[in-house]
Amino acid sequence: MHPHIHAQRTPEKPAVIMGGSGAVVTYRELDERSNQVAHLFRSQGLQPGDRVAFMVENHPRLFELCWGAQRSGIVYVCLSTRLNVADAAHIINDSGARLLVTTHAQAEVAAALAGQTPALRGRLMLDGTMPGYDAYETALARCPATRIDDEVTGGDMLYSSGTTGRPKGVYAPPSSPNIDDPTTLTSLCQRLYGFDAETRYLSPAPLYHAAPLRYNMTVQALGGTAVVMEHFDAEHYLQLVQQHRITHTQLVPTMFSRMLKLPEAQRQAYDVSSLRVAIHAAAPCPVQVKEAMIAWWGPVIWEYYAGTEGNGVTVVSTPEWLERKGTVGRAMVGKLRICGPDGALLPPGESGTIYFAEGRDFSYHNDEAKTAESRHPQQPDWSTIGDVGYVDADGYLYLTDRKANMIISGGVNIYPQEAENLLMTHPKVMDVAVIGVPNEDFGEEVKAVVQPVDMSQAGPELAAELIAFCRANLSAIKCPRSVDFASELPRLPTGKLLKRLLRDRYWGGHANKLV
Repeated sequence: MHPHIHAQRTPEKPAVIMGGSGAVVTYRELDERSNQVAHLFRSQGLQPGDRVAFMVENHPRLFELCWGAQRSGIVYVCLSTRLNVADAAHIINDSGARLLVTTHAQAEVAAALAGQTPALRGRLMLDGTMPGYDAYETALARCPATRIDDEVTGGDMLYSSGTTGRPKGVYAPPSSPNIDDPTTLTSLCQRLYGFDAETRYLSPAPLYHAAPLRYNMTVQALGGTAVVMEHFDAEHYLQLVQQHRITHTQLVPTMFSRMLKLPEAQRQAYDVSSLRVAIHAAAPCPVQVKEAMIAWWGPVIWEYYAGTEGNGVTVVSTPEWLERKGTVGRAMVGKLRICGPDGALLPPGESGTIYFAEGRDFSYHNDEAKTAESRHPQQPDWSTIGDVGYVDADGYLYLTDRKANMIISGGVNIYPQEAENLLMTHPKVMDVAVIGVPNEDFGEEVKAVVQPVDMSQAGPELAAELIAFCRANLSAIKCPRSVDFASELPRLPTGKLLKRLLRDRYWGGHANKLV
């Protein structure tokens, strides 16, 4: 269960094929380069447990970096390439990363990072270089392709937004020090989805997210071939399914919606009969969308519910879902516990906080308080990522709400506090709330509800000005796509903003807070 095993058995087999460029990385190349990466880390003085940061788009050489870290005991942090400089610098500094590897495509942010990440011992750049960065290819060429003597398992520490809006690192130690031992995910994918050396897996999402990164590496651990899209495009996705006879894939509901909106003739022009398993997660899928996908692709669609934290997983197949539409499945990792505000267990059918008992342990890096908040008040081995739902009498989970203020747009978690704090500094804003509102494509979109200093200024011009103000200061994903105006926002005498009342104005007619 490791690329080095498949490099011996099938050295010229593609481990990675890029969907757009067609670039191929064979198992021999992946194994040799990841060995070189492990030597490179040691030459930089990095030892097991140390951190490195990768700010790399969907690139054929990202996996050699990850496997190099995995076989040298290094904790690797994959940064979103959509972050602004402040957020990227925060993650690098907060994680304690000692080395940054990026690409020339990220040159604009990389240039600014050089002066804001003083703890880094080195900075390397692929596909070119610039002041403050050494050429990755040159550094790697100095390293042997043999295995290091002290191989030990490393793993990822991926960042998920915190309640203050600042990203938080999620870390779970590897289950075994042996680099080729199976993980919980590899075992689950074998048992449920039939992943094996014949798997041809199409990955359309950014690799800095937990599921795309971990599932692609699972495919490579088992000797299959991962076809990675540089960017998602609905028709190109279907072309790749046909071209590569894809057997397995993973998407988010937004991608389903985009494909369903293609003209019927365009959709039917591509042969998708090779698909055996199409997994979806990351955001709730509207029942009508999932019904349409099942009608098109057949009973190959599986859904799971989990978080970056990996503390538990529920899974549901197509036949099960058709019997219980809206469910996200039964627990496959951990045991479900639904609890009320006082921590007491709730009976089937009653909504409460979703906990997993006997799941994978995790912690939030540099945040003991947030780690403690994720544990049950009386059962410290039960953990939650803050979602709300209920189970039926047969143990199937249904989500009814999300974490207190989190917005999930296209599978990406967004906390509104930063946008609110920024908008409050605008001279024309008296008060503001940023919330998620229904969006057919993305599930939710970010909206700002603003009480202006002068209500007579409320209108399209001020709305455009406020959106531009946000985009000049925050990552685009955090910025409102629209602005509504109100003469007053609902606050208690204590000053607490009643966002629920605002959200209810936009979610009327929906059975729950999920589109």
